[in-house]
Amino acid sequence: MRWEGISEFVCVAEYGSFTRAAKALGISTAQVSRQISALEERLKIKLLYRTTRKVSLTEEGRVFYQHCRSVLDGLNAAEQAVSNLQSKPQGRIKLTAPVTYGEQQLLPLINDFMMQYRDIEVTAFLSNQKIDLIEGGYDLAIRIGKLCDSTMMAKKLSLRTNFVCATPTYLNQYGVPRTLDDLSQHNCLLGTRDYWHFVEDGTEKNLRVSGTIQCNSGYSLVDAALKGLGIVQLPDYYVQKHLASGALVSVLDDYREPKESIWAIYPHNRQLSPKIRLLVDYLAERLV
Repeated sequence: MRWEGISEFVCVAEYGSFTRAAKALGISTAQVSRQISALEERLKIKLLYRTTRKVSLTEEGRVFYQHCRSVLDGLNAAEQAVSNLQSKPQGRIKLTAPVTYGEQQLLPLINDFMMQYRDIEVTAFLSNQKIDLIEGGYDLAIRIGKLCDSTMMAKKLSLRTNFVCATPTYLNQYGVPRTLDDLSQHNCLLGTRDYWHFVEDGTEKNLRVSGTIQCNSGYSLVDAALKGLGIVQLPDYYVQKHLASGALVSVLDDYREPKESIWAIYPHNRQLSPKIRLLVDYLAERLV
């Protein structure tokens, strides 16, 4: 009973005409009129101004229309989602991710994903810039660290750890730093920022450091560290194999910052389609 007249009211509000609304709905003008009159009677509110030339919304009608439009949109999305569950995932997914993480961790998994789902196409743009998903027409973005955009929905995929490390040869020559103050005596290999992240006495802090190399390539910084040129702070996917082999040694572990979250984010006002949900779940299961 509560749904009766809703579709007719929304259609009239959007077409501005009982006749055009009736044609769009495939019913008679008289039936549209009866349904809306019954709706107004049930609500005890006048929703429409009717004249011989046009139909317009009352103030109450405008408020009611906005809510009804949202309800119908949600119903359509629900029907589409259920319908899609019965069909094979297909279509294009456009996503963006940070460059190195995308190259090393993400894209190999996406390639595996596409081997299983041959009817899905992926357009991936790797960039360390924060891209506007709505403006760029992106379905999905992979972000690392704290999220600041409240207009996006997010699902945690994994975690990453930052290590401070150097070669045994370097540490034997220049000493092992035991406190954060000790870093001032070392050549710190820098990325795009001139500070490193730590936790001291339970408080997160950014410590300004300096050195003879600054580069926006993690690979180059790893190479410099492996050649004994200094100490570096980098995420695990750069240095894990070198720590495992003993080529690099982790230091200042007591000051290591908490693990950073890796997120899949997507627009808040966009229905997460089955193909995108499938990819997000696939990544969440396999990223470590």
